[in-house]
Amino acid sequence: MAQPSTRQELIDYCKRQLGYPVLEINVADEQIDDLVDDAIQFFQERHFDGVYETYYKYKITQSDIDRGRTRGGSNTAVGIATTTASVTIAGDSSATTFTFEENSNYLQVPPNIIGVTKLFHFDGTNTVTNNMFSVRYQMFLNDIYYWGATEMLTYAMTKTYLEDINFLLTTDKQIRFNKRQDRLYLDLDWGSVNADDYLIIQCHSTLDPNDYARVWNDSFIKPYLTALIKRQWGMNMMKFTGVKLPGGVELNGRQMYDDAEKDLEKIMEKMSNTYELPPFDMIG
Repeated sequence: MAQPSTRQELIDYCKRQLGYPVLEINVADEQIDDLVDDAIQFFQERHFDGVYETYYKYKITQSDIDRGRTRGGSNTAVGIATTTASVTIAGDSSATTFTFEENSNYLQVPPNIIGVTKLFHFDGTNTVTNNMFSVRYQMFLNDIYYWGATEMLTYAMTKTYLEDINFLLTTDKQIRFNKRQDRLYLDLDWGSVNADDYLIIQCHSTLDPNDYARVWNDSFIKPYLTALIKRQWGMNMMKFTGVKLPGGVELNGRQMYDDAEKDLEKIMEKMSNTYELPPFDMIG
């Protein structure tokens, strides 16, 4: 099919682009499967269509709070694994040892999350009705009935002022994330959170081609995988360089490999210029 919708249809499409069934593609099925996985991984990590922005909701438990607040050797009491590193410096008469500990203040996130943008904390103070000591609650309690004499402009300006106060007094939660760890570290005051509060994680998740079949027909994946298979074909055939077949035909795996490298170079340049989001400037 010219528009593959499954993994096998994509493989068959790439083989036809290389001359199959007129030519025999000297690449093992296991090698092609590996190349398909590599192409999908590259597509998910570099192509702007390989991910989508989403929000994950997580309910904080008392165990999370205990892990976040625990320090030092007391971690053993609650069964928490803490990374410890020691550095010993030898002196003239004695040795000095410095011990460093890393707390387990992280959440284990699904492997499909490759980037975390922001963290939102909802605990009732952000709502109108849950916290009677909230400024918003008091404003609605005393002013909501007075709509006839309250102008919408005044109300909007008051809400803007409250948001400014909240922005200045409530700093963003500091987070650290690496997609190879599958861990979201939360550098926040664990004494300020309660069990059953919610964390909303703004993140980017990969597109699973098994769930979204149109990934197999992506205009980048098809030529990219074709070039990968062609390079593997040339690599397999390089050991036969100089061997002549009946009729005087001579195999040239090196030329095929070099042509595939040129194709990949053009595809990668197009990826950087067309499909990849530019890095944001760092200010400050």
